[in-house]
Amino acid sequence: MAADGRLRIDGIRPWPGAPDPSGVPLIGRERELAVLASFVTAPEGRALVLRGEAGVGKSALVGHAAGLAGREGHALIRVTGVEAESELPFAGLHQCLYPVLDRTARLGARQRALLDVVFGHGTGEPPSVMALGIAVLDLLSPASAERPLMLLIDDGHWLDDASAEVCGFVARRLAAGPVKMLIALRADERSRFDDARLPELPVAPLSDEAAERLLELHRPRLDARARRTVLDHAQGNPLALYELPPGPAAPHPGGGLPGGAGLPLPRRLQLLYAARIERLEPGTRAELLRGALDGTAGRQRGGDHGTRYRMRGVEEAAASGLLDVDAAGGDFVFRHPLVRSAVVQLATPEQCRAAHAELARVHRADVERYAGHLAAAAVDPDESVAAALEAAAGSATRRGGAAAAVSWLTRAAELSEDPAQRSRRLGDAAYTAGQAALLDEAQRLLHRSEPEPGAAEPLAAVLTSAHADFVQSGAVRPAFQRLAAAVERRADGAARTGDETLSRNETLSRNETLSRNETLTRNETLTRDETLARAADALVTMAHYAGDPALWQRTDRILDALGDLVHPLTAMYHDASAVARSGVGLRARLEQAFADPANLAPWDLARLGVCASHVDVLNQYRTQLRGAVEREQEAGAVSSVMVLLRMLMLDRMYSGEWDEARRLAQRALDLATAHGHVLLAYHARACLGQLAARQGRLDEARELQSAVDAWARPRGVGLLTQITEAIATGAALTEGDFEAAYLYAIGMTPPGSFDRHAHQIAPRALLELAEAALYSGRREQARRHALAACDAGLPEASPRLALSAYGALAMTADDLTEAARTYARVEAYPEAQDFPFELARIRLAHGIRLRQLKAPRAARQAPLLLAAEEFDRLGATAWENRARAELREAGLPSGPATPEPAALTWQERRIADLAASGLTNKEIGERTRLSPRTVSSHLYRVFPKLGITTRAALRDALSRLPEADGTNAAG
Repeated sequence: MAADGRLRIDGIRPWPGAPDPSGVPLIGRERELAVLASFVTAPEGRALVLRGEAGVGKSALVGHAAGLAGREGHALIRVTGVEAESELPFAGLHQCLYPVLDRTARLGARQRALLDVVFGHGTGEPPSVMALGIAVLDLLSPASAERPLMLLIDDGHWLDDASAEVCGFVARRLAAGPVKMLIALRADERSRFDDARLPELPVAPLSDEAAERLLELHRPRLDARARRTVLDHAQGNPLALYELPPGPAAPHPGGGLPGGAGLPLPRRLQLLYAARIERLEPGTRAELLRGALDGTAGRQRGGDHGTRYRMRGVEEAAASGLLDVDAAGGDFVFRHPLVRSAVVQLATPEQCRAAHAELARVHRADVERYAGHLAAAAVDPDESVAAALEAAAGSATRRGGAAAAVSWLTRAAELSEDPAQRSRRLGDAAYTAGQAALLDEAQRLLHRSEPEPGAAEPLAAVLTSAHADFVQSGAVRPAFQRLAAAVERRADGAARTGDETLSRNETLSRNETLSRNETLTRNETLTRDETLARAADALVTMAHYAGDPALWQRTDRILDALGDLVHPLTAMYHDASAVARSGVGLRARLEQAFADPANLAPWDLARLGVCASHVDVLNQYRTQLRGAVEREQEAGAVSSVMVLLRMLMLDRMYSGEWDEARRLAQRALDLATAHGHVLLAYHARACLGQLAARQGRLDEARELQSAVDAWARPRGVGLLTQITEAIATGAALTEGDFEAAYLYAIGMTPPGSFDRHAHQIAPRALLELAEAALYSGRREQARRHALAACDAGLPEASPRLALSAYGALAMTADDLTEAARTYARVEAYPEAQDFPFELARIRLAHGIRLRQLKAPRAARQAPLLLAAEEFDRLGATAWENRARAELREAGLPSGPATPEPAALTWQERRIADLAASGLTNKEIGERTRLSPRTVSSHLYRVFPKLGITTRAALRDALSRLPEADGTNAAG
């Protein structure tokens, strides 16, 4: 940081092994360079993933982007993932935030406490990904207000899981400010960034022509035969073109390339590096091993975590092309991650243990690093090492790294000398795994002797077990993968055996149902094609809960392959689960399906209830579905009852019958809890959270949001994590914190996007995103979202979505004429009254938009009065107060006496005083060290508390309040 507190960069340097962006050009990367240029110069924040094989040039492109960003005036934060740190919770996040940690004093107390917990400087409950992600955004936003900020993460696949989850959460919300994030990932390595579904730029090998140009530039004196050999073996990989041939001192007899053509290229490069390492002095190799086992050399971790190991006396390795010198710190760093891997793989177990023992002495003050190196150095049981690992596990758990704690406790059990201590530590590991949502790991720890399930289970058995895993533990992805593989095997077998796949009972029709108390695996009359149909239905359900486009794509392929074996209700369920682009025509199909209830099984009714809810017509079938609930809840299809209760609850919530909605949701929660259906229990909690946010019970809403998010996010239950975003958005809108509402809303979907599978909650939250964007000063984004909703066919899919789309168009209108025309469409919509809360919010937003367009006061009164009366009927007090404040501004008595102005926080009072004195948001920000947008968000919260709608009314409103304590006055 500079002396004036502004974020400073000390110049641009390339990554180790990357060409200098100001020197050697990047050959054959015209498309990638164009994308990066657009990325760097874009005015708004965004994220981008570079994905390719090892050595393909990702680091060079990251270095090039750093050079471009530096020339554009960006501040840079550069991060490198290291395999040795991949098990250390939040190590990567510390790299990301270290340059701006001195700014935490400007955060609120809650955000500071969260960061203190994860970095080991404080105590408290480990934060959720969502809470920590918002704290990181709050820390980065003021820095980016001074100058654009870019985070560059190389080798992101080796960031620890906790850091990758938080960075992925942040990356999806960068559109709200001038922060950018560029992430380089190896194509063959799994990463938590994969779950963030960020925009990607694939980095492919160079074309033949580009590879020849690069080789000519790098080794112009190669003869034609050697040139052809290198090109054939390099396969367009730039690192291979740089490193092969190795020069006159070939590592293998005859100068051949190591490993031959039978090995993958990264492995052959690794062997080449290994040949160079083998020629080094033993002392140099030992120093390289210590550096490789400790991670990135020389980087300061700060606080109690000490410094990183610095390699010394390794000039010989640098001269051999194995190391570079870090331009910023002067430390030796590995030229490429493959060099580090080669160093470790060449070492004997004894050499590795000796290196770990030395590193443990270096890191004695860092409880987690110390224990990790001690454990790696141990061979026989050692109680002191086991105790150190147990202490490290406690540290990791307190910082939110429970998954790492499981590994350390398991290793502590292995190193325990006393059988009783071993058993206790295994039990602790299993308990921690359960708390970390690693339920399968918990079972393995407690039942190591149990054999793995057989791979040749029949489809019915796989369906039953996968369903159990899915609803009982939320293991949505493993359950899906296992079931999808079984369905694919079964479908392939059906195609090969033809008539043998016909039912064992030719007289059983597709619509005949099982007895209530029979299970799929025990029913001997179940047809094989019906088993496939039910499995396909389960795949749709699992893909819907996962919210992962890849799972949806595989489901679509399976359904296409099954053809007529897919039940029509499954096809309808599939289309309703992706209502954007697929919802048109569903209402007619529903009417036809409900027309013959005698042939509908309870699980068929549950599917139809979900479909009806997704297109907002469930009220037409309430009686039929309530009858199914009462019939099945005691001794019937209880899991279907849980689903139907939740659908009935949502119907009552949207129709404004909030007390009944709460009762139904609580019934669904109680039933799911009693039967161990954990997934459905958390879904019921999520629905209760949505309702609480509407009603203004914000503490309850946020408590439910936090609980659902903490359970669902580690399991990859994308549907529920998106609902938690909807809860947070609704709570922030109710509270009047529109900036926070927008940040949460764009976590569900970017403005203008209705991806049919990736953003499943986006259509349901259409109005919320439009409101959040509009009220936070982003009318263009709100307008784009409204237009995109119409383009996606949402008005034709559902009456509530039609009302929301037309309302969003009205509240974002460009002029009075358009506002009047589109609002008239809202009021004339036949089913508008079926969704009173949405209609009242649209009326309020229309009144606000008319004020912004300087419409006559009388024109604003009618929609505002209707909104206030409806909010009053619903019990939405915060929304009612906002509407009545607008009514007073419109010159109409606001009706019932409003409560005394709510108390302002000291920060709100300070900002309000400064605004009342005539300062602009920018001037206030300069005095308070806040961004102008943060100032605007504070004022949006202040206005409803004071019962006003404009800055001009601030002075009079503040004069009616008690004098502020302290020195918050404008002067």
